[in-house]
Amino acid sequence: MSADDTEARRTDSTEIRVTGVDGYGIHVGRGVLSRIPDELGSAVRKVLIVHAPPLAALAGALREELRDRYEVYLAEVPDAEGAKRVEVAAFCWKIMGTTDFTRSDAVIAFGGGSTTDLGGFVAATWLRGVKLLQIPTTVLGMVDAAVGGKTGINTDEGKNLVGAFYAPAAVLVDLDLLESLPKNEILAGFAEIVKAGFIAEPEILDILEADVAVATDPTTDQFRRVLELAIAMKARVVSEDFTEQGQREILNYGHTLGHAIEHSERYQWRHGVAVSIGMVFAAELSRLTGSLSDEAVDRHRRILESLTLPTTYPLGRWKMLLATMQRDKKARGGMLRFIVLDDIAKPSVLTGPDESLLFAAYQEIGS
Repeated sequence: MSADDTEARRTDSTEIRVTGVDGYGIHVGRGVLSRIPDELGSAVRKVLIVHAPPLAALAGALREELRDRYEVYLAEVPDAEGAKRVEVAAFCWKIMGTTDFTRSDAVIAFGGGSTTDLGGFVAATWLRGVKLLQIPTTVLGMVDAAVGGKTGINTDEGKNLVGAFYAPAAVLVDLDLLESLPKNEILAGFAEIVKAGFIAEPEILDILEADVAVATDPTTDQFRRVLELAIAMKARVVSEDFTEQGQREILNYGHTLGHAIEHSERYQWRHGVAVSIGMVFAAELSRLTGSLSDEAVDRHRRILESLTLPTTYPLGRWKMLLATMQRDKKARGGMLRFIVLDDIAKPSVLTGPDESLLFAAYQEIGS
């Protein structure tokens, strides 16, 4: 590759802004990891790279690239939801404490959604906040976990019950990092892209229906288009409601039941797999309340099944799922809240639905 080709690859990026008091840029493209020193700035002296075991080699290479500018430390944490435990956060804090991290130093969260959730939480809580750079390496992380400033860990009682809203200095979405990602990981991440399509960006649905294989291939223009549409949608919502006091709640479409399923499966399921089922449940709930057409509900199933994502869950698990949902952070004031659709791209909040209505919707997805 010539020097000109290398420079073109490095600058092939789009910036999507999250605005507000703690605004930041989301840089989407190829070769965007070259922006790391610029985003960290000159005041940073020490950097902790939080990563999962499968990314050990890449994290090591990143340390080598940065070590002429910074003191770089690695924190290898468990893969997937196993990272999101207080014991793992304490492991990261210990590294920072024994190496004298100050408030002018930084954390790089390098990995999938669980890693960015954990790394963000560690950065938010060390000395009440140090600089954070999010580098998601999965589709899920790129369109969801790394973008909105939500950080958190799980407890025995539920998912993300302990956390903080904490804005990163920047999010670097480097498409080169997806080249070795297994196809099933890409497809699971697409659940969040589909969610963006149903609540706000129908163009995503059209692109997927036109050719799902092309749309889910990270080398295509269609893939980048749906990725950027999903990120831009979340950036808009977060800009208007950073701490989820209003509009941001629409991003929970499919998540109330989805989180309960993750808990039921002891966090062994990928997030997107559980959210896929949760979206079909929410669509059925929308239909039963009289707002969503049969065709729109069927469209949920067609698109999600084209991505080989599940749309059913065992009927016998209902009572356990309901109990988990009632403990979930979205049950405000003792009342369950669901995001439903009045139509495609027209989300609304359903507060305190009768349990018989919820069970009727669940029967439509029960297996």
